[in-house]
Amino acid sequence: MNIFDLTGKVAVITGASSGLGADAAEAYAAAGADVALLARRTDKLEGVKEKLLTYGHRVVTAPCDVTDEASVRSAMEVVLTSLGRIDILLNNAGIAVRGGVDSISVEDWDKSFDTNVKGIYLASKYVIPAMKEQGYGKIVNIASVNAVLSDKDGTFIRHSYNASKAAVVGLTRAMASSYAQFGITVNAIGPALFESEMTADTLFKSDAFLKGYAHVNPSSRAGKRGELNGTILYLSTDASSYVQGQFILVDGGLALV
Repeated sequence: MNIFDLTGKVAVITGASSGLGADAAEAYAAAGADVALLARRTDKLEGVKEKLLTYGHRVVTAPCDVTDEASVRSAMEVVLTSLGRIDILLNNAGIAVRGGVDSISVEDWDKSFDTNVKGIYLASKYVIPAMKEQGYGKIVNIASVNAVLSDKDGTFIRHSYNASKAAVVGLTRAMASSYAQFGITVNAIGPALFESEMTADTLFKSDAFLKGYAHVNPSSRAGKRGELNGTILYLSTDASSYVQGQFILVDGGLALV
């Protein structure tokens, strides 16, 4: 099954300092890839790097604020200088801000779109030229099941998150249409609830929410660490060579009900 082998490939992960990004980085290293870890919190990146080095492949880190063009450009230059190429870009950096349109501040609304949408635009902008030149690339954008589902009421309303993640799906399809001719595939993943740094101190602290979530999800539970990695690897390897512009839900069946 060498279509899942990433030996000789270089994978770049934004938001790689913890949670699903760090898990994905380890999955890439286990599959044979050299890995570039990008995030704002460089101190946490070093801990992830030490773990990945045990797989015997090259690992580099670079500070990167995906909302800042100069920061993104600099980070990608570090990757290309250190590792020579970029084969895979996992656009994982994201935030979730609570509030409906009648309560969220303009600043928080802009913060959601700057991180969740502009961040993908900027990271892709400085990776696609290298992918075009080599005639190969795999871009995987982390959207959310909340691109198609939302909460009616309560403390977990996140209208800016819903809107920005829906925009990620639209951007994914547009990019896929334009860049397929250059040997680049662009796809998106829509995770439902997974325990991560972003959710540990919020959703996972509410027993009432978790009970309600388990009730409505056909799988009767939230996602476990590592359960997203299979889909990430599928879309990052030649196993998905003819998959283009798709939005794959990894949600335990939540969107079915």
